[in-house]
Amino acid sequence: MVKKRFTRRDFLRTAGAITAMAAIGDIPSTIFASERKLVRFPEKTDLILLTSRPPQLETPVHYFKELITPNEALFVRWHLANIPTSVDLSQWRLKIGGNIGKNLELSMGDLKSKFEKVTYTAVIQCSGNGRSFFEPRVAGGQWKNGAMGNVTWTGVRLKDILNMAGLKTGSADVAFNGLDSPVLPTTPDLIKSLPVDKAVEDDIMVAYEMNGEPLTMLNGFPARLVVPGWYATYWVKSLSDITVLTKQFDGFWMKGAYRIPDDPCACIPPGSAPNKTTPINRMDTRSVIVAPVEGARLGANRPVEIMGIAFSGGYSIRDVIVSVDGGKTWKEARLGEDKGKYSWIQWFYSWKPEKAGKYTIMARATNSIGESQPFEILWNPAGFRWNRIEKIEVVVT
Repeated sequence: MVKKRFTRRDFLRTAGAITAMAAIGDIPSTIFASERKLVRFPEKTDLILLTSRPPQLETPVHYFKELITPNEALFVRWHLANIPTSVDLSQWRLKIGGNIGKNLELSMGDLKSKFEKVTYTAVIQCSGNGRSFFEPRVAGGQWKNGAMGNVTWTGVRLKDILNMAGLKTGSADVAFNGLDSPVLPTTPDLIKSLPVDKAVEDDIMVAYEMNGEPLTMLNGFPARLVVPGWYATYWVKSLSDITVLTKQFDGFWMKGAYRIPDDPCACIPPGSAPNKTTPINRMDTRSVIVAPVEGARLGANRPVEIMGIAFSGGYSIRDVIVSVDGGKTWKEARLGEDKGKYSWIQWFYSWKPEKAGKYTIMARATNSIGESQPFEILWNPAGFRWNRIEKIEVVVT
């Protein structure tokens, strides 16, 4: 059976139509937030274009009014230009090798029949989500808040696969590779790794469904790694190979990329360089105001419901507080349905502005272990881990 989600011709036709707005090759050019356009790739609704090849597509924030992000609206982030556009499931195998008792080659049928099926909801978020808000500006894809989504994932535990293969003593790291590849031989293949102790945690998943349907091709069909609570750089798409190593993996995408300053705030003075770095991993606590939008015009003495979302890296949200006067006073918002510690939660705050004028709305989330959001920008040269308290201005007439 050939699972053809869309053809390479379809993809190239879409990408070719917008090359004037995006990069050709492995290193994308920057499209600034004010210049972004809506485009539609196969299996996707209208998303905000950052680059076409490799595709970087951002979710418009109005989709976050929904607790679960629709598959067609989930953001897209690839690093290498040669991405899979169709996969023959009769030929595809997930290969497991390295420091194990026996090598495995698992078909999709094997994944669905030989392992316990697990399902949970988890936020997937690009490490650079919010990068365009950093001051001074940093290089890279100029994401606003749309490089994230909340998805219900279904698949099998990674540890069950590793147990079937028979982990040997002396295992240190587990490396993951996908079907994407670089255009140029000098570009490193995207291989990520997890310490073996992390890899065998209960919630690390090889997912083959999102929101009850097969993964979309642009989001990693036929299977992808899901590392809930950690940034999506580890969530390898179109997974093809899992290799158990006896030493720490030192490939480019671990040793050279996706690293942050190795200090308590993961930040340094703007424009400087860190003395020491460490790989990024767990997501920070965040809240985002979804409605009303920046610049909205509201009526005096008319009720309005302010709403947004909040989440943290594997810890539930304890509370969200809201200010409508630029941070002078704060009141607690009402939290919506709780779908687990990896999911985001919606929050709501009812407000009836009494006087005309400009108002600054702010929201701040705190998780169950007391981690919250800073008022200041915690700057780093890669533009990772944006979680400053954001604010919007509205006009009341």
